[in-house]
Amino acid sequence: MDIERLRENRVLPVSVADVGAAREASRRRRLSHLLLVATVVMAWLWASVLSGHLLGVPHLSRSEAEAAPLVGVLVLVAAVMLLPFLATGRSPHVRYRPEDINVGFDDVLGIPVVVEEAVRTLNLFLAHASFREQMGGTPRKGVLFEGPPGTGKTYLAKAMAREAGVPFLFASSSAFQSMFYGQTNRKVRAFFSQLRKVARAEGGAIGFIEEIDAIGATRAGLGAGGGREGIAGVVNELLIQLQSFDQPPASVRWRAGVIELVNRFLPPNRPLRKPSVPPANVLVIGATNRAADLDPALLRPGRFDRTITFDLPSRAGRQAILDHELARRAHDPELEGRTGELAGQTFGYTPAMLVHLLDEALVWALRRGAAVMSWADLQRAKMTEEIGLAQPVEYTEAERRTIATHEAGHAAVAWLVGRSRKLEVLSIIKRSAALGLLAHSDREERFTQTESELRALVQIALGGLVAEQIFFGERSSGVADDLKHATGVAAQMVGSMGMGGTLVSYEAVQGAAGNLVAKVLSSDVGREEVAGVLEAARAEVEKLLEDNRHVVEALRDALLERDELVGDEITRVIDEAVHQSA
Repeated sequence: MDIERLRENRVLPVSVADVGAAREASRRRRLSHLLLVATVVMAWLWASVLSGHLLGVPHLSRSEAEAAPLVGVLVLVAAVMLLPFLATGRSPHVRYRPEDINVGFDDVLGIPVVVEEAVRTLNLFLAHASFREQMGGTPRKGVLFEGPPGTGKTYLAKAMAREAGVPFLFASSSAFQSMFYGQTNRKVRAFFSQLRKVARAEGGAIGFIEEIDAIGATRAGLGAGGGREGIAGVVNELLIQLQSFDQPPASVRWRAGVIELVNRFLPPNRPLRKPSVPPANVLVIGATNRAADLDPALLRPGRFDRTITFDLPSRAGRQAILDHELARRAHDPELEGRTGELAGQTFGYTPAMLVHLLDEALVWALRRGAAVMSWADLQRAKMTEEIGLAQPVEYTEAERRTIATHEAGHAAVAWLVGRSRKLEVLSIIKRSAALGLLAHSDREERFTQTESELRALVQIALGGLVAEQIFFGERSSGVADDLKHATGVAAQMVGSMGMGGTLVSYEAVQGAAGNLVAKVLSSDVGREEVAGVLEAARAEVEKLLEDNRHVVEALRDALLERDELVGDEITRVIDEAVHQSA
């Protein structure tokens, strides 16, 4: 194979890769073996025809024929008793042929850097012989996929197997576990044995272990044996098997044993050469969302040579996923031009969450009797996923007015101090544990926040409390979650970001009990600084709402009339109130 192809950032054609050559050689070897067996069988049949009876078949006497059924029953009983026990040590994998997988690299969107690294890894796998013999390198044998759930780890592994054109052996960590002592280790050995066998027959194989941290957790503090199979013992077995790819098959080991026996009788200078085979071309992919829990010995070179981190997709990545998945689903043509807007609203979504969002939108479309999803269906699905289903609650009139005023206070402050924020939903409909809510987000995708932006978040959180105080002269129990959120943000500012009266970071304190908020509030100085941030924000919010009572009243009245305002409906109410007061 031309080694120059390895420099290209695209998958090598299997027809020119080392995997393809090995597969063709294996196919021809199987055909020759089949021809040999067929020749022997035909010769035996012709010899039986010429002799007039089946050669090699004994003639049973009458007594032997009568005892045959009893022997058969005994064999059946033994099989029923022994086979289940023997099956507990079988490899728990599910094997997929390349043609059984309907996922390719073109379907893996939103993570271009990860796909690029996967292509490089796959090319080394496909050109393993050239990389070893022409360049003297050692191909990667193990790759760890690490990242949050739903970011496409299993999806990409399947795409790699499809693009490579080799079998894909899928196994979950829980499938290795057994109620019989020692059988978990046996299943691990059987899995890697099958990988080597399939790889030698097909030119290569990809093994995938889902949630590998369940069988590869760190052995630290477990003593010599850990007291539990599945921790120290299973990890040891996994470590050994990850370096077993150069182990020759049983037939080669048998021939090597015979040759070694013969060499004992030959002169030392004229021994027979033992057969040798190259290492099995195997790529093991482990997936986990808890890489920190893995035993460090698994991550050293020679086992898992590379860790590929799966992160949340960017806005452009989310739009690419939405465009791709939307094309597969019945939708209003209007949506094709609004995927960018939806991508902006789904910051923090994983690819799996985006796909689920579109499916939920189809469910909402079905409920209203439509055959295609609309933008309103997507917004309802998003609200349901993030906030929860609406729950009908019969508020008293006074309570309903208090909740509406509270949420209107949040929205008014968000509009006044958070000009970079987008108001998405304002509601007094009970969802989950919230009697009402204001959902707002950054207009642009941000990864950092300034001190003024954090202070604005504290002010928004206190907007409901101050509105109740202004309009009713007292506060309700509904301010509890707001105070919790505001205190958390203020504690982060003081204890972690140096935005209080000191640059000392409370997070630098090692071994201190509790989270950051507990560390900050346990200190008298920290508690005073947090209280100062909250009090300053409350005073600023009180002034803002006193000067803009008309905005709060307009939002309150709109909520009392419609229960819920979405998107532009919120800003229209505010604009009308500002225009009328001018």
